[in-house]
Amino acid sequence: MPPPIKTEIFAAIIELIGDKSVSIADETPLIGDGSVLDSMKLVQLCLSLEDKATEFGFDFDWTSDAAMSKSRSIFRTANSLVTEFINQMESDKK
Repeated sequence: MPPPIKTEIFAAIIELIGDKSVSIADETPLIGDGSVLDSMKLVQLCLSLEDKATEFGFDFDWTSDAAMSKSRSIFRTANSLVTEFINQMESDKK
């Protein structure tokens, strides 16, 4: 059985950080103060999620107007990104 989506996304973040000793929690910021990824690595993560979404049979859209908003962004935290990925996957199956 494949690992849960959350586990896969958190592992992808850790891989991009390049330090396996770092742990990712739900509230780990992906943009703004305390972000664990620079802008280039954030784009790499999004491209990786596009590939993952293709495996699951949907298109992951990370380019919305609110994507980089500090207050509404899907990149506020690791968990907000997971939630958006799952929401897009589930809404595409309807």
